[in-house]
Amino acid sequence: MARLTRRNLFAASGAGLAAGLAAPALAQARYPSRPVQLIVPWGAGGGTDATARIVASLLERDLGQPINVVNRTGGSGVVGHSAIATAAADGYTIGMITVEITMMHWQGLTDLKPTSYTPLALMNSDPPGVTVAQNAPFADIRALAEAIRSRPPGSFRASGTGQGGIWHLALVGWLQAMGLRGDHVRWVPSNGAAPAMQELAAGGVDIVTCSIPEARAMIDANRARALAIMAPARNPMFAQVPTLNETLGINYSVGAWRGIAGPRNMPAEIANTLGAALKRAFDNREFQDFMASRGFGTVWGDAAQFATFMAQSDVAMGEAMRGAGLARS
Repeated sequence: MARLTRRNLFAASGAGLAAGLAAPALAQARYPSRPVQLIVPWGAGGGTDATARIVASLLERDLGQPINVVNRTGGSGVVGHSAIATAAADGYTIGMITVEITMMHWQGLTDLKPTSYTPLALMNSDPPGVTVAQNAPFADIRALAEAIRSRPPGSFRASGTGQGGIWHLALVGWLQAMGLRGDHVRWVPSNGAAPAMQELAAGGVDIVTCSIPEARAMIDANRARALAIMAPARNPMFAQVPTLNETLGINYSVGAWRGIAGPRNMPAEIANTLGAALKRAFDNREFQDFMASRGFGTVWGDAAQFATFMAQSDVAMGEAMRGAGLARS
């Protein structure tokens, strides 16, 4: 047995003290060591909120800390997006940013842009469909496109959201891709896809551009028909609806998307931890089933891919807004 001397005693005490100091330091360094706030710029109960909550529940189980979803609404999305961008870049405030971040600055609503954030993951994209009333005289998207081209500007009316919203810009981009002015079809603002679909069925408008899941109730009730989808490929949930490229030879796609981001300049270690956890959440069967049950599209993009995707979206939205006469910057 080793002889206990004063020197050994002090050495043992010093080692114990060092270990005792190191343990809390290591525990403190481990991320996350306390609850994380996930900001949603849109109201409770909507598609963005629902998507954020399923992601939060999976992250919470994975990371071992509460992930608290907080709805910060107002200013057409500016309030919530600003709260994400201006938070401390320590990983304890992140958020679900949406396509509007590539639109609001063009409208002069904010200086925020995709580059105002640390992108973590793209998780969802829902392209719009081109929907007409069940009794409309257009057998397919070709017939509708020919009718739009052959008639004077303003002959057709379309709706799906407010002026300058994503579904309005989807229509503008499609018209421009056909070689027409962005205002060739008159836009009738609405408070969302649901009232627009009601107006379509009642004959108040001729076309609605919104995601097919949003139009699904009217389609299932045999009061509307989806003629095409503005996407690179068909949606497996609505496999009978062709793409614009298949039917018109127009390689145009757009959509409402959702992704997770944090404030700019987040530490790489924290961003990597969150990115890996988000990939596991995305791959989780619970997430995939949840999104499929609502008809939401699942699209994965890691941090670098999400940054590239947002940059491309930003350019496309700027072009569409200029075409619609809505760009102010």
